[in-house]
Parts: sequence; C-alpha cells; structure tokens
Amino acid sequence: MQHSSVSRKSEPLAAPAEPTIQVLGRVFALLDVLAQNPDPMQLKDIGAATGLHPSTAHRILNDLVVGHMVERVEAGTYRLGMRLLEYGNLVKARLSVRDAALGPMRELHRLTHQPVNLSVRQGDEIVYIERTYSEHSGMQVIRSVGGRAPLHLTSVGKLFLAADEVARVKAYTLRTGLAGQTRNSITNPQLLERELSKVRHDGFARDNEELELGVRCMAAGIYDDSGALVAGLSLSAPADRLMEDWLEKVQLTAQRISAALGYKGARR
Repeated sequence: MQHSSVSRKSEPLAAPAEPTIQVLGRVFALLDVLAQNPDPMQLKDIGAATGLHPSTAHRILNDLVVGHMVERVEAGTYRLGMRLLEYGNLVKARLSVRDAALGPMRELHRLTHQPVNLSVRQGDEIVYIERTYSEHSGMQVIRSVGGRAPLHLTSVGKLFLAADEVARVKAYTLRTGLAGQTRNSITNPQLLERELSKVRHDGFARDNEELELGVRCMAAGIYDDSGALVAGLSLSAPADRLMEDWLEKVQLTAQRISAALGYKGARR
C-alpha cells in the first residue's frame, strides 16, 4: 500500500499546569515524594507529605506495587520500584543512541539512497526511533518513527532475539505464537532458531520480505560501553534492488555509532 507523509508545522501545545485526571495527579505526587526520599517511607509519612488520606494513598500504592513502579519493603513501607529504573535506562539509551546515530545514518543514506532505520527493542517488538529517507528512494512503504513490528519478522528484531538465551527465545515463541504477515514470515520455532543461529554466526541479520512483500532489509547491531546490544541499524530497499555491497556499509556505520557510545568490542 502507498504510504505518504505530510509535514505540518504547528505551534507547540502548552503543557497543562496539572493533570486533568485526578488520580494521575495523585500518582505523580506519590512518586515524587518517594523519589525525594532515599530511604523507604512509611505510609503515614507518605500520606502527610502528599496530603492524601492514608487509605487513598494505600490503594494507589498497592496498584503501583502491582505494576512494579513501587516496591513494598515491608508492611506499610514503600520505595520506588525497579521498573522506573528500567524505563529510565531505556530513555537514556534511546536519547544517546539517536544523538550518536543521526549523522552516520544520514551519511549511509547519502551513499545508498535507501531508507535507513534506527530501532530499539521494547518487549516483544522493535520500535523505530529514527529514520533517514528521501521521497525518491523507491520504497512503497516507509516505517514511521514510533512504529512497531514483531521481533521475529524484522532484521533488527532478529538481532535482539539472537542475543537472548535459548529459554527466553522459547518464551517469546510461546507468547507470540510467531504470527506471520507474509508468505515469507518465519512462523516455525525450529526455523526461527536456525535463522538466529545464522545471525549469531554472521553478526548481522536480514529480513527477506518477512514483514512486507517487496521489501528486504539488512541490519547490524549497535552496542554501548558495557557491550550491551542497545539498538539496531537497518537499511531497507525494494526486494529486487537490495545490493549486497551495502551490507558492509551498514556494518561499518553501526560500528561507528557503537564507538561513539564507548563500545570497545572487536570489529568484524
């Protein structure tokens, strides 16, 4: 299907002074109070600091505990939960990766004249966080920033699955059922594991019209200073026009971005 994007400039909307949904304001107040105190806080102190009735604070905190936003240290005592740390690390990684990647992505696009995508993992999907492309790239469909796609149907997603332990890949398979979108989609667990073994061996991944017919992709991983896979760089092209010599350019560009993030690993 044809995709078109129209750029519209508008005045930024002013942020509201406070949340329009009352319970969200209370959630924010509770999280702010817990964030300002390095030690776990008792319910009565949380209520006093936020101005919330203890029963109200208790109900909201219970739900935040369920969502792992808050941790109950012991009965009636709370502190911020690990999920907030995970979210914070994701935001930090995405911001730094985007900043480091944009220049090299533009250069890769200039060399190939094909769409170049930067993606990160979020749960069982990849999320496109940056792209460079031109209206004359010949692509029928261009993934928008903020768009999502299943891990097993994308080249970048395969990089993340290949970095997982076997048990986690099996769990992903069970959760998702490996639903396909085209006749080329890998929907068989054994075939997926074979594909992931190849990705681990080669150090790069491909999408052979598995997400969209007529579109092929090649991807290389981007690593941070700790050696963790934090993003993937992919180049998309019409299936009959993807050139193999672009693969080395994709890999070198990914290595350049990784180096900017402090990665010291061996180059392929």
